[in-house]
Amino acid sequence: MRTTSAVIGCGDVSSVHFEALAKLDGATLVGVCDPDPQRLASAMAAYGVPGFADHQSLIEAVRPDVVHICTPHDRHASVAADCLERGVHVIVEKPLAHTLAEGRRLVEAAAAGRAKIAVCFQNRYNATSQAMHSLLSTGGLGRVLGASATVTWQRTAEYYRDRPWRGSWAGGGGGLMMNQAIHTVDLLQWLVGDVTAVSGNASTRFLGGTIEVEDTAEFVAEHANGARSAFYATLAHATNAPVTLDVVTEEAVLSLRGDLTVAYGDGRVEVVPERRSESGGRSYWGVSHELLISDFYARLGDADPFWISPAEAVKSLRIVKDVYRQSYPESAARVS
Repeated sequence: MRTTSAVIGCGDVSSVHFEALAKLDGATLVGVCDPDPQRLASAMAAYGVPGFADHQSLIEAVRPDVVHICTPHDRHASVAADCLERGVHVIVEKPLAHTLAEGRRLVEAAAAGRAKIAVCFQNRYNATSQAMHSLLSTGGLGRVLGASATVTWQRTAEYYRDRPWRGSWAGGGGGLMMNQAIHTVDLLQWLVGDVTAVSGNASTRFLGGTIEVEDTAEFVAEHANGARSAFYATLAHATNAPVTLDVVTEEAVLSLRGDLTVAYGDGRVEVVPERRSESGGRSYWGVSHELLISDFYARLGDADPFWISPAEAVKSLRIVKDVYRQSYPESAARVS
């Protein structure tokens, strides 16, 4: 049985979705959508399918089984909810939504059960992430004592000028924390445990003349299991350095630096290499979009919701928005 698919939003990140669909047995691309005429024309020419300026017209005309939503953040929840209500399955890029209210709306739409939805926290499929989760969830390493994570990357003024929505509250819902570091925030809470309290700060340290959102942030989180984690991220680095994520347990220290190193208390050391993948996408998008997308299609017939659901994705959104509320108390409505 073949599954028909469409891509809504033909900007940068859509490239990895098109790549994954091309490799997926049983999936047929039947349409693309983008309000920008030039991007839409390029996608139509590249993939030989009809194009539409709005998602409602696409759904009505080609009736896809699955849509991939790769729009700016402020369109994620509204487009996804429209598709779910019409029984169309959804893969939506992160973040879940640009506001917490819209995120909750999508949680409710998913709970109605008219169709399946996945949120692209693809780094959960990394070999290193899977290994860390397996080691921590079995309990064999003892109690988790604490964790830390860093994202020290580079973004330029030109990056934001090319897509102005990225640097705005209205379009992006935030800056660094929403567009780059939310993947690591997601991994931190998934690996260590649900977050019960956050104390943090977000600020604009060097791109203030270009963006209205933050380029640097830090927080300390308390987890339900009693562990504490520390997080730091910035876009002021000279390069896109490897993400770091360290988890300290009673019996071992797990250190992610590209590959995963597990140093046990008895002196043993194990290394779990990360997979390598050829892709036209940017290296900092990771190597696992294809795995997430393939897994989602394989589970379309399952009765249960997809495991990276809006209910899962809203957890990292809450953490980010909590930091924003603490950092910009005078602008609560804008950063919510």
